[in-house]
Amino acid sequence: MREFASEMDASMQTMMRGMHAAGHSGNPDIDFLAMMIPHHQGAIDMARLLLIHGRDPATRRLAEDIIAGSRSRSKTCSAALPPCGAGARCVSGTGGYARCGAPAVNAYALRAV
Repeated sequence: MREFASEMDASMQTMMRGMHAAGHSGNPDIDFLAMMIPHHQGAIDMARLLLIHGRDPATRRLAEDIIAGSRSRSKTCSAALPPCGAGARCVSGTGGYARCGAPAVNAYALRAV
């Protein structure tokens, strides 16, 4: 039980770091989308931990549904973000999205230019 709790705490900390790393661009739509990507990844990570440690069949099915739904929502948020150069500047060097100063953990951050 302590292992599960420790892993869940670490997963939530990672998620929160990713959400905060997205920062604020001044565009609520972009900010929301950028923050929701690490939020959904956090849900996936926590659901995976339940599948490793949990035993209740109904809770395990819920975790599987959360993984599927969060993957889909994360892809939707990613697709809705404008590409670098479309009113945003990419600074990560990854060719994806990167808010200035955000760590590569959350490669979805934008800053209007």
